[in-house]
Amino acid sequence: MAPLSDASTAEPDPLDVAAIKADFPLLTARQERGHPIVFLDSAASSQKPRQVLDAMTAYYEAHNANVHRGAYQLAEEATDALEGARDKVARFIGAASSREVIFTRNATESINLVAQTWGRQHLHAGDAVVLSQLEHHSNIVPWQIMAQQNGFEVRWIGLTKDGQLDLSNLDQLLEGAKLLALSAASNVLGTLTPVRRLADAAHAVGAKVLIDACQYVPHHQCDVSTLGADFVAFSAHKMCGPTGIGALWGVEAILEEMPPFLGGGSMILNVTLEGFTTAALPQKFEAGTPAIAEAVGFGAAVDYLLAIGMDRILAHEQALTAYAFRRLAERYGEDLHILGSSEPGQRCGLATFVYKDVHPHDLSQVLDEQGVCVRAGHHCAKPLMKSLGVAAAARASWYLYNDRSDIDALVDAIGAADALFDW
Repeated sequence: MAPLSDASTAEPDPLDVAAIKADFPLLTARQERGHPIVFLDSAASSQKPRQVLDAMTAYYEAHNANVHRGAYQLAEEATDALEGARDKVARFIGAASSREVIFTRNATESINLVAQTWGRQHLHAGDAVVLSQLEHHSNIVPWQIMAQQNGFEVRWIGLTKDGQLDLSNLDQLLEGAKLLALSAASNVLGTLTPVRRLADAAHAVGAKVLIDACQYVPHHQCDVSTLGADFVAFSAHKMCGPTGIGALWGVEAILEEMPPFLGGGSMILNVTLEGFTTAALPQKFEAGTPAIAEAVGFGAAVDYLLAIGMDRILAHEQALTAYAFRRLAERYGEDLHILGSSEPGQRCGLATFVYKDVHPHDLSQVLDEQGVCVRAGHHCAKPLMKSLGVAAAARASWYLYNDRSDIDALVDAIGAADALFDW
């Protein structure tokens, strides 16, 4: 393991983290037990910059009304705000049209939407859905529910020893499959999956492709056309936006053919005693009053990230990942085991680890005493944890507002566990 670089020879950080951190009120104003907050749980939910909070407040203070329903000025302003946010999200992911962007509550709802509409329509006994063992429960349970109802088979892509997808039997797994659904980046191992290669293989046998991009979109410049997928799901709250809103992108022709997800107001063109006709995309899948202020915040988060630059954010995270791996290895050696690949370039900005025999929940509490926020548990990925032979683990995940001092605080706080546990 290479020694740590001296501060005088370290590569300059692509980001001015001090200036960025100043945009996040919680990170600058909040303390925990006398310690500044060191927030290392962005893979669960990111912090929100003032620009996002201000945009949502401004909507409520100056433009609040329902959308797509009124002809008065406020209603038109609210509708423009919602659809303007949709346009921003569409451009952010390289969608061909904003009609392809459906606002949902979160990525979980996006995946359930596909399962309950496209899946109910196309998946039946004798068919197969292919998932990977890396998946979050949100990309497992909807397909298990649908499999119980429609009788199709669920198949699994396994893992190699270093946490990569084992594609040695991919052709066999895809034989007769109607759908491949997988994560672009693992929320546990950080593994970046070869999405385009897998999408091309799936399409070659006539299968559709759904990508869970929750851990990918906030950190990478994303173009859905280059991913090669038919559906992409992601959430605002992991990319500096508010909770309660996410997006489903889908190929327009496929979305047009799908039946509606929820029935009610806003998703109809006409209703009679005999039946109904749906509205055009995207309203077809957006029944009821949408999360308007949250959409505005979503758009503001897109503006914020683009102003910084997605390429710079990724470069910063990769450098911070390499630094974290070096520091943890030098300080704790074999006492601390990071799950997944040891190559920072093969993963996103997180480290899921076990330390000696300390239970991850206990370790998380020790870190909390030092103001360091990490997640502990099974990370909504029980099948993956079982395949790794680990019941639970701690996870530290960093983002654009973290720097080396946060990694140093994590490293030092782990050592505090030694004072509480006797080995």
